[in-house]
Amino acid sequence: MIGERNSVVVHFKDGSLLKGFTHDFVAERPLFHLHVEHGAETGTIKEVKVANLKAVFFVKSYEGDKDYKEKRTFEEVDAKNLHGIKIRVDFKDGEIIRGLSLGYNKSKKGFFIVPIDPFSNNIRIYVVSDAAARVVVGPASEQ
Repeated sequence: MIGERNSVVVHFKDGSLLKGFTHDFVAERPLFHLHVEHGAETGTIKEVKVANLKAVFFVKSYEGDKDYKEKRTFEEVDAKNLHGIKIRVDFKDGEIIRGLSLGYNKSKKGFFIVPIDPFSNNIRIYVVSDAAARVVVGPASEQ
C-alpha cells in the first residue's frame, strides 16, 4: 500500500533477493523503491523494476522462524477458515506456492496470493505473472 511501510523480501528472476521495506509498491506499476535493510547494500535505496522480479513477499520479519514448518498444502489446514479462490503457482525456477487469491486474472502482469498457513511468515505475496510456469485455480490447485 502506498505510504505504508511494508517489510518485503524481493525475489528476482535471476535467483537473487533483497530484504528491506517499501512505501510505494503498487500492483501493476512498473517499479517501486526498496530501502535495503540487510546485506551488503544495507542503507541504500534501490529502484526495483517489477519486470525483473519473480515475486515480492510481504513479511512479518526478515528472518522468519527457522524452526517452524510451514503448512504448504490445503489438506494441512482447516479449509473452513479459507477465503478466496484456491490457487497454485508453479514458478519457472521450480518453487511451488499454494494460497488464496481474491483477484487472480491471467491477463494481469501480477497478482496477490495469501498463504494458506495463517502462521506463515508471509503476509501476502505478489506474484509476477511471467515468472510462473503454470497457475492452477480451484480444486485442481490442491494437486
